[in-house]
Formats: sequence, structure tokens, C-alpha cells
Amino acid sequence: MRETVVVIGGGAAGFFGAITCAELNPDLRVILLEKTTKLLSKVRVSGGGRCNVTHACFQPSQFAQHYPRGHKALKKLLPLFGASDTIAWFEKRGVPLKTEADGRMFPQSNSSETIIDCLMQTARKAGVGIITGLGVNSLQIKEESTVEPRFTLQLSNGETLSAAKVLIATGGSPKPESYQWLQALGHSIEAPIPSLFTLNVPGSPFKDLQGVAVPKAKVKLTGQKLETEGPLLITHWGLSGPAVLRFSAWGARVLFGLHYAGTALVNWVPDSPEENVRQLVQQQRTVSPRKTVISNPLFTLPSRLWQRLCELSEVPEDAKWAELPGKSQSKLIELLVRTPFDVKGKTTFKEEFVTCGGIHLDELHLERMESKLHPGLHFAGEVVNIDGITGGFNFQAAWTGGYLAGKAMAAK
Repeated sequence: MRETVVVIGGGAAGFFGAITCAELNPDLRVILLEKTTKLLSKVRVSGGGRCNVTHACFQPSQFAQHYPRGHKALKKLLPLFGASDTIAWFEKRGVPLKTEADGRMFPQSNSSETIIDCLMQTARKAGVGIITGLGVNSLQIKEESTVEPRFTLQLSNGETLSAAKVLIATGGSPKPESYQWLQALGHSIEAPIPSLFTLNVPGSPFKDLQGVAVPKAKVKLTGQKLETEGPLLITHWGLSGPAVLRFSAWGARVLFGLHYAGTALVNWVPDSPEENVRQLVQQQRTVSPRKTVISNPLFTLPSRLWQRLCELSEVPEDAKWAELPGKSQSKLIELLVRTPFDVKGKTTFKEEFVTCGGIHLDELHLERMESKLHPGLHFAGEVVNIDGITGGFNFQAAWTGGYLAGKAMAAK
């Protein structure tokens, strides 16, 4: 009789764990269970349907800086399986990746289906048994038993399944009750809350400028140390783009505590110190005295954004730089470096939400992603308290955790 290993969860971490385990130890019977009828659903929607596989950053300590939660753990884990290993893994299986200007890495096909097909085919080739529409209600463990199997899974169809080892890769959920069955095993849960979301600004005077973007802006929360930079997008509901998603990731717990309400300040010209902004605006009176203020944007800002900033500064429509009222000039400078947005709520970023929280990392043997409480029980992916910003970092955490768990489960 072959030993059975069960992987719970048909996402990136689950597939990587199942494949790694089956490839390294063909004598094992590896079964992957997914409670829904959809496998690799986040892989499919990631990166607008292109799948942002990882990020072109090959120093573990530098890579780990992109994780608001779990960065210390990943400093230790990424040298064991990092971005270069992920690239090699997919290329070995016929899926070359490409690097974009911002460091994000995608399959050369520009389609997430390429990644899905690769994982599905590799899993089947390795002999992984994949079952969909079947969840796990509870897990019982024979603590003192030296006779395998140690684990008994109560399945959603009323049946049971025995296993020598188990990998839990069920993903994240903002609902605390989703973790109750794990708490029943004695594990501690860091309260799960959403990360990677956009900001709702119902009264925004910019909402009709939806689609206008700036390549770099700074977003700050008043009264807090929270501050991020990056591309920013104006939407009809408020603010989005990488700068805002990073803002939501690093500030996930702060924003949750504030019930997603507060004032966000946007600096549209973060590369120019405020005094430089002040000097440049003042210089326009001398350098371009006859030019119309509203029609001649500074700092290469989009014309529609510049016009709105001028309107909010009460710059007369036909005012020349030489005629610009001092009060309007001061207000324009203020808005360039500190435009306030009254945030009231959040919106999930497409279907790429990420959960902040999960299994406490200090309860795991990290190099094996194995429970310190129950030998043979492993965790990977969003179910543990690791989450990153956008850019391929959350998938890399899934590949890393899944690989290490799979390798450990394969060991005899």
C-alpha cells in the first residue's frame, strides 16, 4: 500500500506542493482536493489574465522587502526557492517568462492559460490525483500513533480520507470562521482582513477624470506614518493603481482599524521637493508671463489633471502667468503636493484580493512549512500570515511555500 499525501486547495501553492511532492517521491499517492469546481482561479485572473508569475529581483533580502507581513520569514525561505528557481522551473517545462520594465514577469505567451496548462499537465504527468467539488470539513490527528496514517479528513460528501501527510493550501479569506477548523487543531490565527484594495472617495472632485493616470505619485494618510509611491490611477469611485494598492497592503491593519475612513493626501510631483515646486511655479511669471496657466501644464502632468488642479485653485480660466493671483498660486502649489481625498470605504481590486493574516509563522518549521504542533501537517500560500504587494510577490510566496512543503512531504 502506498502512503497517501493529501493537498487541500487547488490554487498556486497547492498545485506546486502536490507536483513537487509527487515528482520527488513517485512512490507516494498524492491527492489534491479543491472544494469548488474551479482550479487555479487566481492564476487565471492575475495580471489582467496574463498571470504575473514572479518579479525580476534576485536578492532574497531585497525581494523580501515587498511583503508587509512575512518579510523576515521570506529572507530565510527565498534562498531555498526564489524567483530564479521559479523562472527555471517554468522554463524547464516549456514556459519561458519575460520581464517588463517595472520588473513584473509574465509568460511570453501573455496568457495565464499557459501557466494553468503547464501546472495541470505537470501534475497529471507526476501522477497527482485531482478532485474538484470536494471540500474538507474537519481534520482529525492521531497524536501518539506511530502507525500511519496519522490524519483523517472528514469530507464534504460525508466520506473520510486517511493520509500520512497533509498540506493545507486553502488560500486566504477575510472571514474568521473560515479558519475555525484550523484553530481546532490548536493553531493560532492572526486575524484575517483584506489587503490590496482601492480607495473609495465618494465626493472626489476628480471622479469625472476616470482613466487619467500619473506614472508616479505619493499617497499619505493623515495622522499616520503610512506613505507609498508609484503609478496612480483616477477612477470613477476614487483612487487606484500600484501606489494605492501598496498603500492598502502596508496599511491593511491601520485602515481596517479606521473602518476605511480618513484623509489621504496625494503628492502629484513626489520627485520635486515642495520648495522646488514653489520656485518653479513662481518662475513661470518671469519665464512664461504671457502663457495661459490652465493651458500649459507643469511637471508633465496630464492636461486634464492640471486643469482640474487649476480650477480647484480658482485660477481664472484665461489668466496668464504674469496675472495669476497670489492666493490661487499658493493654493495650486498646495494641491500639487497635498491634494486631500476624503476616503470612505474600499473596493476589491478586480478579483485579485489578498488576505492579510492567517496561521502564525512562529508555529511553523519554516524551511519545511511544517506545523510545530503536528508533524506531517504543512501549510503554504495565503493561509499563512504572509502577503505581498502587487507585482508577482504573492505568487512567489505561493511557489516558495508550496515547493518547500512538497519537498518536505516527499522525504521518506
